[in-house]
Amino acid sequence: MPITADGRLDLAALPDYLTEKTKLFAFTASSNVLGTINPVAELVRQAHAVGALALVDAAQAVPHAAVDFQAWDCDFMVFSGHKMAGPTGIGALVAKPSILEQMPPFMGGGDMIRRVTLEKSTWNELPYKFEAGTPAIAEGIGLGAAVDYLTRLGMDNVHAHEQAITRYALEALSEVQGLQVLGPKEAAERGGLVTFTLAGAHPHDIAQILDEQGIAIRAGHHCAMPLHHHLGLNATARASFYVHTTTAEVDALVRGLHHVRQILRL
Repeated sequence: MPITADGRLDLAALPDYLTEKTKLFAFTASSNVLGTINPVAELVRQAHAVGALALVDAAQAVPHAAVDFQAWDCDFMVFSGHKMAGPTGIGALVAKPSILEQMPPFMGGGDMIRRVTLEKSTWNELPYKFEAGTPAIAEGIGLGAAVDYLTRLGMDNVHAHEQAITRYALEALSEVQGLQVLGPKEAAERGGLVTFTLAGAHPHDIAQILDEQGIAIRAGHHCAMPLHHHLGLNATARASFYVHTTTAEVDALVRGLHHVRQILRL
């Protein structure tokens, strides 16, 4: 789908992309590049209106604010452990049981089979039907610990902290000459990250110089090369915030970017 100049989905164009031919409508709840928070429930409603199933990539939503799968009414929702203070190598698929019951397993192995004969196999009940072989036990325990940790913090508190840090960062970064932030300009309309460009500086150079100052950002396409191509950018730099981020760290980022400009003589 196309996007508007301020980094939002162009909902006016939705009928051109979501039609009665659409079987599955997949979209992100919150952009990992632009920070844009999408109107999930409305997009799901429009998908269902044309008979399509809706899959929501909530990797950037579940760790950052309270998410209500029932209220969204989506058919599938996915998220990742490493985005929510958990281990790598594990994620979750949440789906309506009625749909999962109809779907055949895509892997074979222990636990996903209830009964085996020489002639046939009978699938196990949900969720084991889709969990073939030895499960990721250590990763599962780690993800559970992360969920407990965030639950104790309170997702409303997590969201409020991120909003405050993002608001502070947007204002502080505006002082850096030549820096342009991608996506919505209001913290309330975006997730806990800021993706930016700095005139005259390649994002990888920015990241390397900041790394020498003990500041970690990401540079590149952020797994979104088509979006960067659409924006006419070869790469961008991204600073991500979470429950542990402080205003002092944002100040360090700003000082680091001023240092980048000095080193590169911008």
